[in-house]
Amino acid sequence: MGFFTDTSVCIGCKACEVACKEWNSVPEDGLEFTGMSYDNTQGLGADTWRHVAFIEQDKPVGNADSGVRWLMASDVCKHCTHAACLDVCPTGSLFRTEFGTVVVQEDICNGCGYCVPACPYGVIDQRKEDGRVWKCTLCYDRIGDGLEPACAKACPTDSIQFGPLDELRERAAARVDQLHGMGVEDARLYGHDPEDGVGGDGAFFLLLDEPEVYGLPPDPVVTTRDLPSMWRHAGVAAAALVAGAAALFTVHGRLGGRR
Repeated sequence: MGFFTDTSVCIGCKACEVACKEWNSVPEDGLEFTGMSYDNTQGLGADTWRHVAFIEQDKPVGNADSGVRWLMASDVCKHCTHAACLDVCPTGSLFRTEFGTVVVQEDICNGCGYCVPACPYGVIDQRKEDGRVWKCTLCYDRIGDGLEPACAKACPTDSIQFGPLDELRERAAARVDQLHGMGVEDARLYGHDPEDGVGGDGAFFLLLDEPEVYGLPPDPVVTTRDLPSMWRHAGVAAAALVAGAAALFTVHGRLGGRR
């Protein structure tokens, strides 16, 4: 199960942010005016599990010669198929659910923070109060009861869609074809490909510009992909060291015996 977020119909209402906070009892994340954007939450964090970005572009819309275009997109944890955060968690606080999503069990998180730099999207964050990490759970409690996540339920335009990933991918591909037919040539999918560097995302997007414009990495790769080879090399080195020590011990033992 997962999310398909169609940014082409996002109106920036932030209903998803509010619904996420209300259902999951997520603390408020500051109401200060940043002066950087009309969006003052700025990004995902321990206290922002859904974040709606406002991106202003000096770009004409339609047949106009000049103008301003607004891109709005609701970002969230990607629930990667190959999730580096799972690989590095020493306590089992992070786990894969029966729905294929990735969830933090905050009651057994020890605050080590290993998962924070491991995430290729910079999603996971620690709370300053106790150091534990927090992120989107894809409303694990709701979907376990047959309900859709709070953000998808609250979205008034169906920009956020929830369901089986195979169905969502088919729906997303059809939507891209529709937009291309309407002349929106920049429409593209992001995070939908099971062959990408993270094995495909459980939360993927339809974008209207390059991923970098939305603050997304263009080619994300699971940060722990080299761990198996590293362990193999370490094992070979350790075996060689043990063999060398054994050989040295044997030689010294023989010399000692001759004395």
